[in-house]
Amino acid sequence: MLKFSKPDVEHFFRTMVIQQFAVSPDEKQLIFSTNLNGSFDLWGMDLPHTFPYPLTFHGQSNHGIHYDKQGRFIVASFDNDGDELTQLYALPPQGGELKPLRVQEGERHFFAGLSQDGKRLYYTSTKGNPTYLNSFCYDLETAKETLLLKGKEGATSLIDVSPDEAGLLFVRHFANTYIPGFVRYNGEMISLTPPTEKQFTVSDALFTSDTDIYLVTDYNDEFSYLAHFDLKTRQFTKQIALEKEGFTILKLDKEHHCLYLVGSRGVEDRLYRYRMETGRMEQVDTPVDVIEQIVIGKSGTVYLLGRSATLPFNLFRLKTDSQEWTPLTHFKVPSISRSELVEPEVFTYPSYDGLEIEGLYFRANPEADNGHLILWPHGGPQAAERKMFRALFQFLLNRGYSILAPNFRGSSGYGLSFMKMVEGDWGHGPRLDNVQALEYAIAQGWVERDKILLMGGSYGGYMALLLHGRHADYFKAVVDIFGVSNLFSFIESVPDHWKPALKQWVGDPEKDREKLLEDSPITHLAGMTRPMLVIQGANDPRVVKAESDQIVEALRKQGADVEYLVLEDEGHGFSKKANEMEVYRQVLDFFDRHTVKATVIG
Repeated sequence: MLKFSKPDVEHFFRTMVIQQFAVSPDEKQLIFSTNLNGSFDLWGMDLPHTFPYPLTFHGQSNHGIHYDKQGRFIVASFDNDGDELTQLYALPPQGGELKPLRVQEGERHFFAGLSQDGKRLYYTSTKGNPTYLNSFCYDLETAKETLLLKGKEGATSLIDVSPDEAGLLFVRHFANTYIPGFVRYNGEMISLTPPTEKQFTVSDALFTSDTDIYLVTDYNDEFSYLAHFDLKTRQFTKQIALEKEGFTILKLDKEHHCLYLVGSRGVEDRLYRYRMETGRMEQVDTPVDVIEQIVIGKSGTVYLLGRSATLPFNLFRLKTDSQEWTPLTHFKVPSISRSELVEPEVFTYPSYDGLEIEGLYFRANPEADNGHLILWPHGGPQAAERKMFRALFQFLLNRGYSILAPNFRGSSGYGLSFMKMVEGDWGHGPRLDNVQALEYAIAQGWVERDKILLMGGSYGGYMALLLHGRHADYFKAVVDIFGVSNLFSFIESVPDHWKPALKQWVGDPEKDREKLLEDSPITHLAGMTRPMLVIQGANDPRVVKAESDQIVEALRKQGADVEYLVLEDEGHGFSKKANEMEVYRQVLDFFDRHTVKATVIG
């Protein structure tokens, strides 16, 4: 009988990712950004056929794809090796040359819209105003550019343009939990919400006519709901809200007078259809647990990009006369059946102060279980670990490691007040929530106290460093992936348009000096006694390389066991398949050397 070896890292990391997609106005073509050839490029499908073909050979991450409303050309944005300095290009639907539209070295451009006739491009940029941002209208025929709005307080971004181009929707980003929305109409800036002293967010908004605006907001509420703003009467009206569930994405089906909304409830999403004429809403079943993007075709067909814990990124289509979703892609883990992958268990536990915390527990494959558990504090921090496919998770689970992922205070999806709990407190409450998650896991018999590992990325990397410095006795080894090591240098080095939010988000370097010192991992070097692997992208604009450099240098000076891997062509993540596989192969080797093999030898 033939025997086959266990799947290697390639099997799990040959799983493809889809970043963005768009559908042509006639719905005969779908374009998506995927790493089918090892790095990200645009690929097309001529619907109803689903065999993909390449459109670009640029090899860079895509941040948005948008068709001209007549389908004559596409506007796409790309960065360079993870630097997140997105540039805007045009290309024909059949692919080929990327024609620069708004390209400027060192600047970032955010697409906002195209006019109905396709002659004018609306966008927001860092150029001339890197902290508060400027918004422009660029004439594609004459190359004339008009400054529409110069941001003056909070990073100000254009998000939609009315059909007659007289109305412009903006949001001002003061903090992740304070993003008010405005409409500029005939030169007047008008708030979408009535006056209030409370902070709130407008997470999405769009024009359904020249004077009707629908928005998703948590104004005077804990969870985001659907609201309407009448530009004629200046009246704000709350339309529909859900119990302990907030809306995130809002899309218009103009033909059928419907809105589609994505509802977020903790670790999973739901899709809803709202009929504007009757005010009636209904849930639409989906084939995924987490919805990344939806597009509504002119016919009313719904196109969806999503994933689940055991299902990688895939595209689906729901026609107006159908109850069943049709898969347009069939991405999966090569040589691994979905039944062999691990679904997480959802659990809740009381933290040190009684606050209820939700989390996900991924139990290792029983045949491979080595008894070790990895604590995974998620990134953000105002984000959440959800029922979404991570190749890294499924690979480690297959190799015998269980994973614990708590949605500590500050996580999104649990209400505005919960999300605010991390602001100005990066290192106390969230840290103790993670510690209590470990105590809960030990009490449940999920792991023995001496078989715990630690790994996180971004804010999760910061938390991994801090937990290592202050609670090293829990852990056998630690992996930090582009984590913040020093809150003072982090505050100085983030992108300029982040800086208006930093005092509320992280703290004031002068007023909160003692707190920031206490919560900076580099303050607790003496406690970092476990073997460590540090991973960093050289082009990371969010957590710059100096953050990892300083912690590694300091640890090596005190004789610590620390390995350092720098990726010269990556930023805040991994855009190239070869890099991703190399990183996670080293992660597995690192954990094996300090746990499984060490246990066998011992």
